[in-house]
Amino acid sequence: MPIPFAKQQRADDASHRREYMHYLAQRMAPAIHALTWLAVFAYLLAAGGRALVSPSPVPLLLRLAPTVPLALLALVARHEKRPVPLSLLALSCVLLLEIGVNLNGIGQVPGQRLVLPGLLLPVASSVIWLGRWDFIAAMVLCALGPLPMLLLGAANGLPVFQYAVYMTIAISVAAVLRAFMTRTLFEQFRLEKQLRAQAHTDGLTGLLQRNRFLELARYALSDIYLQRMPAAMLYLDADHFKQLNDEFGHAAGDDVLTKLADGLRKHMRESDLIGRVGGEEFAVLLPGLNLALAHARAEQLRQAMRTVHRPDRSLTISIGIAPCNRHGESIESLMSRADKAMRQAKINGRNQVVIDDSMA
Repeated sequence: MPIPFAKQQRADDASHRREYMHYLAQRMAPAIHALTWLAVFAYLLAAGGRALVSPSPVPLLLRLAPTVPLALLALVARHEKRPVPLSLLALSCVLLLEIGVNLNGIGQVPGQRLVLPGLLLPVASSVIWLGRWDFIAAMVLCALGPLPMLLLGAANGLPVFQYAVYMTIAISVAAVLRAFMTRTLFEQFRLEKQLRAQAHTDGLTGLLQRNRFLELARYALSDIYLQRMPAAMLYLDADHFKQLNDEFGHAAGDDVLTKLADGLRKHMRESDLIGRVGGEEFAVLLPGLNLALAHARAEQLRQAMRTVHRPDRSLTISIGIAPCNRHGESIESLMSRADKAMRQAKINGRNQVVIDDSMA
């Protein structure tokens, strides 16, 4: 049995990756939103606790200032589902927290054994990074963020060397957690995509089922109208198919349908949309082809199918063509015109191509 969409995925790895990134964004958006609000409240708690533990030369209002942009980021993150903006929002949140760590670390009493909040950031944020680039950028921010405070001697109780050891451990743990989460989400994405493909494709031929074909063709038709490009719909049917099933059984009929589907894939472009829309009926949307080219493609397909042998004769097909020459016409109407032309081919004697001649 053909593997649905296998050829398209190999041919367009970039598109496959974009789809995965959008999948991650949809799954991780709620977590990023929740963590940004958590960052707001955690920062307020940390700044307030710092004020109670020891005085600071930095005014409290200035130390609390990062909460305002943090809250704004949380509000924006609530409505954002795109991968790159989500990553930038999360990185901005980390940057603001690092600024806050430095503001609250100024004037720290020497010898105090306070655990820097910056050490928690790598682990706390490890599972929200969508790509490798934003994870690396976040870890660099986490590692370098508190250094100004340490190098200026504001936290003598925690030497730079000790901080480096702790931060190395924290980033290592973050890398392990992210690797585990990434693998888990990718397996989930792969399984969900496989299940969607099985739900949307015909189990025998591997082609799109009728409803899925109509859905995708509707989107493609909108682009065709928007770009004002030519297009055509083919509607084809295997001749004398009921007779084949009645005389030789459904296994013989299934074999013919599989070979017909293979022939469609072989003679059509990757940009063409192919669906099994009935028992032995198939539809093909040809974006970018005018009527003359669509007719030539249909004739080529009709001739090629004659090399497929049924138990009783060579396979023949009847094809109807409907040019996409009515701006704004629905996909249902276009397919109906192609179906009508195909039925006219049946009336005319089968094994031929007929063009819809209704008025544009």
